[in-house]
Parts: sequence; structure tokens; C-alpha cells
Amino acid sequence: MDAPHLELLEALAAAVNDDGPAVEVIADPDSPQGWRITALDPAQLAGFEEPMVVIRTSGSTGRAKRTVLSVSAMASSAQATAEFLGFEGQWLLALPVHYVAGLSVLTRSLFAGTKPVIMAQQGSFSAEDFTAAAEQMVDTHRLTALVPTQLARLLDNPSPRTSAALKRFDAILLGGARASKDLLANARHHGLKIFQTYGSAETSGGLVYNGTALPGVSLLEENGRVLVSGPMLADGYADDPQATAEHFVHRAGQRWYLTDDLGSVDGPRLKIQGRIDDVINTGGVKLSAAKIEGLLEEFFTQTLVLSVPDPQWGQAVGLAYSGPTRTEDAFDAVRRTLGKEAVPKYVLHYPHGLPLLPNGKFNRQVVAAQLAQAR
Repeated sequence: MDAPHLELLEALAAAVNDDGPAVEVIADPDSPQGWRITALDPAQLAGFEEPMVVIRTSGSTGRAKRTVLSVSAMASSAQATAEFLGFEGQWLLALPVHYVAGLSVLTRSLFAGTKPVIMAQQGSFSAEDFTAAAEQMVDTHRLTALVPTQLARLLDNPSPRTSAALKRFDAILLGGARASKDLLANARHHGLKIFQTYGSAETSGGLVYNGTALPGVSLLEENGRVLVSGPMLADGYADDPQATAEHFVHRAGQRWYLTDDLGSVDGPRLKIQGRIDDVINTGGVKLSAAKIEGLLEEFFTQTLVLSVPDPQWGQAVGLAYSGPTRTEDAFDAVRRTLGKEAVPKYVLHYPHGLPLLPNGKFNRQVVAAQLAQAR
């Protein structure tokens, strides 16, 4: 393990054992590893009990928030994951630790008492670096967390070594962005054990796997909006009591996190249908960006549908995509299925892939700005 990750793991362990303060993991492009850790004075987190780490939300759609996660929240997340999967094991870290998905690899290793393997993360993600890291693993049970872009790269004409390394994992947690049907079918074809995850920094990472809530997690739908509850919820946002009050609410004596997602709940089952900012109102016709995206992803490698300001219609459908350049068949499918209003009017093709945040999510702010100039 390299020195920065070892320092972070030791700082997290100290916070768990009350031997050290809570830490904040911050993106830092001037640092060799792209992030740095800061020890937090207790006065900086006044009102929060047993804080372990402060992690920032991705900020893919707006200002990032500083999410305060306690020792018990992170421990509960690790325990629920192990209980759902039926085992603990050795983790491979392939994601940045200044986002919750990467940090959780370290905290789950810490609570399981296993030594994580750290993939080289300088430069862009490569199948060669991932494979080399996976071949260092020694435990019987092996786990990793990836975003769809990484998995797609690993399955793009994989070498025999990469195929063998992927099949050796007992669980590949896949989250952070929508995974296309083609990608999931390709993963099944290779016999991979994929668990699609749903969660956020506010929930210590994933708390719904393959559409099913983890042990101890409750789900609720309120006017189409998804709420989640469980012992892994964050305590709130540092220095932002208003946002804390807006998103961490009480219903019938139970504390919930009010997400920005739309979906349906059936007992422990959750189906995400989009975001509250997902609706595109074009000339009075309301459209779901997620539904349009779901149709178009059958035709392209990467697909992102966004609302774009339009002087005539108020809002219009914007499409950013990579892969095949022909759009005629795709747009015809949208027209026939959802109506002519749903056909994208602002279109950008990214031959080398859509702009991404360090955690693998699409950089929606950058894409939206570029789409606005695309017509």
C-alpha cells in the first residue's frame, strides 16, 4: 500500500478507536495522488457525535456539500454489506477516496480486518493496472467497487488475464451512474458477479443492491420521491444546518434521508425512475429525461439526456452521446415511443467519451453548458 493511502487508513482507524480526530478527504489536483486529508478540530464539527470522516458530495449537479459520517454509520454500512453478500473479504480500491464509494472500500476493509489492495490511479483508468492490482489479492473472498465506465473499459476486448481476474471477484459493486443494458448483458456473458448499487455520501455509500434494500434499511416513497432510512445515514452537513434540515427529516418518529430521486417502493424493493430535476418541460409537454435516456442507450455507448434552455419552447431535450454517430434510427425510436417532442433538439457527439468527474459520474454541469451552445 502506498504512503498516502496508508496514512488515510491509519487516520480512519484512529478516529474509530478514539485515538484521533475526524478527517476530511479533499480533492487536490496539486497533490500527486489527487487528494489530501485534513484532521478536523472537534470545534469544527460541534453538534455532531462521534464523527469519523467528512466526505463531499460529487457536486455533479450543483454545489458540493460536506457530509458528516459517524463511526457507527460507516460500521453499519460495512456490516449491512457483509450481511447481504454473506461474507467479508479483501477489497481492491479502484476509485478515488475523496468520494464515498472509494472511501468505503477502505472503511469496509478496516472493519473487516482485511488489507486492501490499491490500484495505481495516476492517469486514466486502464485494464492493465486493474489486472495487475487484482493479481496481488490473496484472500478467498475478493471484492471491488467500480463505475460503469470502468467496467466497460475492462470488458472492451479483455485479455485472458483481465477476464480471469474479473471472474475471480466474488462481488463487483457497480454504481455512481446508470449502467446500460448492453454493459450488464456483457458482464453476464463473462460470468461476472455484479451488484448494482444505489446510495450516496449521505447514506455512507450503497444501501440498496440489485434493487433490494440492505439489512436494516427502510424505503419510502412520498409523492414519487424516494426516502431511505437506516443506521448508515449521515449525521448531516457541516456548516449547513438548512440543507441538513431539508434532507434529513422525520416521519412517524423515524429519521429519513430525503433523496433527490424519483422512484417506486415495494417493500424492500426499489426502482429508480429518475431525479426530481429530471422532468423536461418543453412547450408545456412534460418529458422524463430518464425514459428518453433508457431508449437511446440501446443505440449509443454513453448517453446523457439533459434539459437545455430554449428561447422558443422554454426547455428542450439535449443529448450528449458517444459511440456510433448515426442518430436517425435512435431518434425515430424516440419519436414512435414517446412522441416528437421527446426527440433531442440539442445534440453533441463526444468521440472520446463524455466528460467525467473523478468518481466516474458524468460531469453534468460541463455537458449542460456545452449542449446549450450545440444547436
